[in-house]
Amino acid sequence: MVTPIVMPKFGQMTEDSAIVEWLKKEGDTVAKGDMLFLVETDKSVMEVESFSEGTLLKIVVGAGVSVPVQSVVAYLGEKGEGVPATAAPRRPAPASAPSAALAARGSAPVAAAPALAVAPAASSPAAPARFRISPRAAALAKECVIDPHAIAGSGPEGRIVERDVKAYLEANDYASLRVSPTAKALAAKEGIDLVALRVDNGGKRIEIADVERAIAEKPAPLTKMRQVIAQRLTQSVVTAPHFYVTVEVDMTEALAHRSRLNAAAARYTVTDFVAQASVLALKEFPAVNSATDGKTVRWHGRVHLGIAVTLDQGLVVPVVRDADEMTMAELSSRAKALIDKARAGGLAPDEMSGSTFSISNMGMLDVENFTAIINPGESAILAVSSTVKKPVVRGDAIVVRPTMKMTLSSDHRLIDGATAARFINSIKNKLEDNGLWSALTS
Repeated sequence: MVTPIVMPKFGQMTEDSAIVEWLKKEGDTVAKGDMLFLVETDKSVMEVESFSEGTLLKIVVGAGVSVPVQSVVAYLGEKGEGVPATAAPRRPAPASAPSAALAARGSAPVAAAPALAVAPAASSPAAPARFRISPRAAALAKECVIDPHAIAGSGPEGRIVERDVKAYLEANDYASLRVSPTAKALAAKEGIDLVALRVDNGGKRIEIADVERAIAEKPAPLTKMRQVIAQRLTQSVVTAPHFYVTVEVDMTEALAHRSRLNAAAARYTVTDFVAQASVLALKEFPAVNSATDGKTVRWHGRVHLGIAVTLDQGLVVPVVRDADEMTMAELSSRAKALIDKARAGGLAPDEMSGSTFSISNMGMLDVENFTAIINPGESAILAVSSTVKKPVVRGDAIVVRPTMKMTLSSDHRLIDGATAARFINSIKNKLEDNGLWSALTS
């Protein structure tokens, strides 16, 4: 019996995904649990395994193609069986290249369950006007290594004919163009327009270095991860009026306590202390642990703490769920596990969603102060900067203390300035309270 293999749905917000690489080829024998292909999701690359066994009869969706979730991507069955004539909805994959997406490999396998029905593809917008060019015109443009899309056609229905290409070449004084044979060959191979390239290099002779520079400067599509980051953060900035409050924390007590704990074989980071202080403050200020769409307020009964982690591919925010029910040791351990998993590219979609408040710590990057953009679905985010030694006034004396600036970005639709100030000062006071840390880690 022929079994369709469909594109799995990775998380509630996923609408489509791109196949990065097929791990099986047509005609291969597939056993239950075998990895079939790699998929680039919003945040990582996932391995998709088979729920069935048989022969991979047909691959419908090739590598580098993005399709809606639940679309048929292949058929499995007995060798020699016929398969339905399925035309997969094809969209250009936003990933720049399979090799770039493979850098995030290492995620937990996701099973591709057989589907009895395929969800219909969403209707696509009207296609742009068809590009029309005669064979002779196309051959001349190819010989001259120019992009014919810049040429206005005078033929039927706007068709570009040979005289249009010749007129374009004459108008751009192509006869005077100087280019080395190797540069021309490389430009032809890489699709670099020699007319446009001459304009860029000031009309000088085009050498191989000019073509290589043009290749390096060619626009490249954003990865799916970067597209999602751009979409969500733009949405946040546009819909949520950000209000910023900054405080400076004396980290003397927190760092001293951290040193004592680490000397006793514990391994706490500054982020652990900030995270614990934030969780305690969120319990005092439930408004900061809630969210609004401008019309309603959603109050969260639990603290699900997001911790921003920077990867080569972009930013991910693993979520420590029910952080308010954990001890500091448990919070630290869970955060470390998620951060390590994120850096290995192994986070599941559910481990990156549902946060109610987030922390972005750039302290390791020698940053004096910065602001962060609120994650959609939250009302605030805490930006943590580097700890630096500086002279401060204590009483009537000037002393050197390790200080750290924190900036709270809050959604002003829900959080007033005074609430934001009291909240961030609650975190500051907790970080400076040695007695608190003794009680929490004893």
